Amino acid sequence: MDLLEPMSKTPLPVNPYPRIAVLLAAYNGAEFIDEQLSSITAQRQADVQLFVSVDASSDGTEACVSAWLADNPQITLLPTGQRFGGAAPNFFRLINDVDLSTFDYVSFSDQDDRWYPSKLWRAYQILKTQEAAGYSSNVLAFWPDGTRCEINKAQPQTPWDFLFEAAGPGCTYVLRQDLALSLQTWVRANRQALQNVYLHDWLIYAFARANGHRWVIDDDINMGYRQHSANQVGVNAGWRAFKYRAGKVLSGWAFNQSLIIVNLLKLDTLPFVRRWKSGGRLGMLWLAFHARQCRRRPRDQVLFALSCLIAAVLGRR
Repeated sequence: MDLLEPMSKTPLPVNPYPRIAVLLAAYNGAEFIDEQLSSITAQRQADVQLFVSVDASSDGTEACVSAWLADNPQITLLPTGQRFGGAAPNFFRLINDVDLSTFDYVSFSDQDDRWYPSKLWRAYQILKTQEAAGYSSNVLAFWPDGTRCEINKAQPQTPWDFLFEAAGPGCTYVLRQDLALSLQTWVRANRQALQNVYLHDWLIYAFARANGHRWVIDDDINMGYRQHSANQVGVNAGWRAFKYRAGKVLSGWAFNQSLIIVNLLKLDTLPFVRRWKSGGRLGMLWLAFHARQCRRRPRDQVLFALSCLIAAVLGRR
């Protein structure tokens, strides 16, 4: 017998489920984080490794997560004590620090939601069948008083929506390995500049689309999206949410965030961007007449156009 021939040709066992890293950013989340950790560790048909980064908290969030470690080896708590000051820099810390190279997919999680048991498996199936690199989905928002509301983000994508909105809540995002590793390399090279980014999910979607990665927004619901007074952003539903977001647009904040993303991704020389990036009345008027290319939902396209027209009249960006 050839000594180089293996003694047995029985194939080694292969894990049939996708290996998925879940990145969870937490801050003062002790009230709800146990429920969220339970829903993530209970994911079906997925080999899940959960990485938690806690922005220095005053309610014992670090201790809540630590209590899970002994009996749940799939959970890793990153070194604590750092102050990030917001969800975006906390998520960028996770993207920067976690070794993503051994995972098939990377997902993102808030601290206070409820994931359905098949959430990650559903995302995996959609990504595979549609040959996409990025995934997001609709959610079911729920409030303490029992109110429920489906949040539909699955309208058809437009040529430039990624410069003006996210692909839905970041807690629904799942990235294929190639997109995740490309994003990680870019985040590590631009860590300092990312301090000006307020919404990590908007930036991640923009990064994917700007670099030619196919993104799918699923019209299915795979999680409960908890709403409470401590939400940093929360769901875009109701008069109060409309008033808040309208103020962001009319103050120029939203357009400034768009410009930050444009500059970070080096899209400032694109003809579409050059027409409005300098602001001014003409730039805002031009953007108003191209609102259908900038947002997905028809209602949002109308509101976007009106916001641009008001900004043009007031001489603001």
